[in-house]
Formats: sequence, C-alpha cells, structure tokens
Amino acid sequence: MNPSQSIPKIGIVSISDRASKGIYEDISGKAIQDVLSLFLKTPWQAIYKLIPDEQKLIEQVLINLCDDEKCCLIVTTGGTGPAKRDVTPEATEKVCEKILPGFGEMMRAESLKFVPTAILSRQTAGIRKQSLIINLPGKPKSIKECLEAVFPAVPYCIDLIEGDFLETNEDVIKAFRPKP
Repeated sequence: MNPSQSIPKIGIVSISDRASKGIYEDISGKAIQDVLSLFLKTPWQAIYKLIPDEQKLIEQVLINLCDDEKCCLIVTTGGTGPAKRDVTPEATEKVCEKILPGFGEMMRAESLKFVPTAILSRQTAGIRKQSLIINLPGKPKSIKECLEAVFPAVPYCIDLIEGDFLETNEDVIKAFRPKP
C-alpha cells in the first residue's frame, strides 16, 4: 500500500429482519469480516451495518457506503432467496451502474456442490462508481464457500473501477491480476 493512500474501507451489510430486531445475533456479518480478515493482507477498515429486509433502506445504505463512505468493496449477506421479503438483489440492481452476473453464476455453481437448493439463491454483484457490491447468502458456511469462489477476481475488478488497491494473503487465496 502506498503510504499516502488511506486505509481501504469495506462495507459489510447484514440484512435480516430478526437479527436487526435483536431476536438473534448477527453471525453472518461476523463471518464476512472473519473471511475478509483471512483473505486480505492489506489493512482495511470495516463499515458494518445491520438492517432489516426493506428495499429502500438497503438502497440508502448501499448508496451511503459507496458515495459517502467511499468503500471500495461492499459485501452483503441475506435477502437473496425467493421469499417475499428477500429484496437484496433488487436493491443492489437499483443502485448499480453495471451488473456483473458472473459473480452470482459462480457462487451458485459453487453452492450447488453442497446443496440442491442453491438454485433458489439470487445473489448478484454490481458496480456503483468506484465500489464493487457483492450479495452473499445468509449462512456463514455458504458465505465462506461463495467468497472463496469469487474472491480471486475481486481485487482486479476493484483495480479496473479505480478503487483502492487490495492485496490478498497468498497463503490463503491468490488474486488474479494480469501480468503487465
């Protein structure tokens, strides 16, 4: 990391009606933070939000994390299933300038190795300004599996949108960047 560069911010948004009401602990948001701490060599700052499944609120939080907080990466968990209140992909698509369907395709393909219900998941990814937003499922085991599947492409994607430089811990996961 360039000494004049600030510490990259990464948004972690846990979307759950029940966890946001304190009915149970948000273990999914912590799972994201744990996996990213394992994957990233670059020091980074987490901007954590725990919110209910409300599309307008999800949109507002994503916009704030991109436009005001300047997060280079935002990872959401929850709200990606077929239930009526699952609206995270709709909120993500609404705020993004570009959708990256390959992320969702890859995550579903990986999850299908473990559970046949992975075809019900609607996670996606997109770009807003200099931020990459990735929707993950809600279960901690699935979070790790899905991030392992797509994370090799994440740092280069952030490079391409002129976001912060993220270096991975290559003993754990190796990012792909084309040779100059």
